[in-house]
Amino acid sequence: MQLEPKVLENRFLRLEPMGEAHRAGLQAACNADADFFPAFYPYSWAGEHFAATWDRLMADQAGGNTIGFAVIVAGVCRGISTYYGIDRANDVLEIGGTYFEPSVRGGAVNPSAKRLMMGHAFDSGARRVVYRVDAINARSRAAVLKLGAVQEGILRQDRTTFTGRVRDTVIFSILEGEWPAVRDRLDARLAAFG
Repeated sequence: MQLEPKVLENRFLRLEPMGEAHRAGLQAACNADADFFPAFYPYSWAGEHFAATWDRLMADQAGGNTIGFAVIVAGVCRGISTYYGIDRANDVLEIGGTYFEPSVRGGAVNPSAKRLMMGHAFDSGARRVVYRVDAINARSRAAVLKLGAVQEGILRQDRTTFTGRVRDTVIFSILEGEWPAVRDRLDARLAAFG
């Protein structure tokens, strides 16, 4: 797998490899729904947590196993989505750490971002793309299924969140051989947005 950070773009949004130029915009987007993080995330991007989470993302990117993308809609950073656990030896990666400010949820932004990211991953030689979702996050679980992923199982008491809640994690995946059908369904879904 030869996965490299690069700009990914379609008519709904632009994904830019995350860097210092996106910091203020991402912080504003995350602060638009600070209550989202304690409910569903193992860590927080909001308020006083932002700097430490930003520093961790930058360190992870420098280590080569993570690529964060600023989600740019109408010229403004509206969120983040990330390649995690990039395992080039096994051609596997996770797409996660996704957050969108409330103004862009429920429309074309999530399927567009995932279409671009999965397309780039599979075009770069990925064999398997993984999604990990908090078991109590029904909206995200439904969104991942709607993308065309297959639920593989639930990791019980998988991690402790920044609030101290012990989380169960649902594992989903899309395999390279499944991608053409998933891609075609996503493209049809996005075409319906006009």
